[in-house]
Amino acid sequence: MKRTLHLPSGLLRLLAFLVLVVAVITVFALIEPRYLSMRNLTAVTRHMAANGLAALGLTFVVVVRKYDLSFPGIASFAAMTIGFLIAGGYGLGVAIAAGLTVGIAVGVVNGVAVAYGRLPDIVTTIATGSIVGGMAFLFTGGRTIFQNFMTSGLIDLNDVRFLGLNASFYFLIAIYGVAYLVLHHSRFGTAFRAAGENPVSAYLSGIPVRLYTMGAFAVCAATAVLAVVLILAESGTADTNEGANFLMPAYAAVFLGAALLGGASIPATLAGTALITILLDGFSLLGVPYYYSDGVVSVILLAGVILFDERLRREAALLMAFLGFGRKIGETHP
Repeated sequence: MKRTLHLPSGLLRLLAFLVLVVAVITVFALIEPRYLSMRNLTAVTRHMAANGLAALGLTFVVVVRKYDLSFPGIASFAAMTIGFLIAGGYGLGVAIAAGLTVGIAVGVVNGVAVAYGRLPDIVTTIATGSIVGGMAFLFTGGRTIFQNFMTSGLIDLNDVRFLGLNASFYFLIAIYGVAYLVLHHSRFGTAFRAAGENPVSAYLSGIPVRLYTMGAFAVCAATAVLAVVLILAESGTADTNEGANFLMPAYAAVFLGAALLGGASIPATLAGTALITILLDGFSLLGVPYYYSDGVVSVILLAGVILFDERLRREAALLMAFLGFGRKIGETHP
């Protein structure tokens, strides 16, 4: 009698993800040989760092079953705050601390409004994001800030490399490592996930669900500011729309990773970020217009939402069964 080898579902998902990544890289490499060059690899890891940080904070919000659409506006406002202080002669540490302060403050406002005020998360974060995005214009009226950037030490964050890769990539891995330990291997993380999975049971168990929800929005704002710091270091200027490109890649990374690896988690977001960045970098190298690449990311985001949402998956399974594919509706599900 033959023995069948059964691999854990998590390992199967990981192997499927790796196969998908290899397939995407192979296709781009066949079309454009420069895709596998060290120069392009450095660019991929640099872009992955910024997108990954923005997606990391969003993961905490998704874990508590909420949505945040304000972090691009928060990032833009923080970028102009940092740029304004650097141009005014303040030290880099002071400028970044100020950017984090204003960003986290807005995140806390979001959390208080949603968790304690019971306002709808989507509407609330659209409003706050628009407000702080507009406030970014207050510093210069919309003009770019570049004074003192070359001498502030900010550019060095983009230029420092180790083993050919930017320091920002190692910073990303370190932050993800800390987030992984906190969310998946600590009592805080257990309570955090419980607050999202079943808030009523979590509350009855003594978990301050509203406080954890507020904390999720604060973390999302903080990582958005850290992400935009890397963008400032790369561009050497501060613009009013620095955070505008964070929204779609971040959401696509979170939901694609969740769909591929079986749920929202720190490793899943890192995996989704890697795949999204590989795709966007490949499109850029091939000269594909941004509106096409944005369209692809939007399709990936939609697919990720459908695959990640349990209700939609259940309805899709019922539809497939009704059409004659897979199990029949009356059969028992595992």
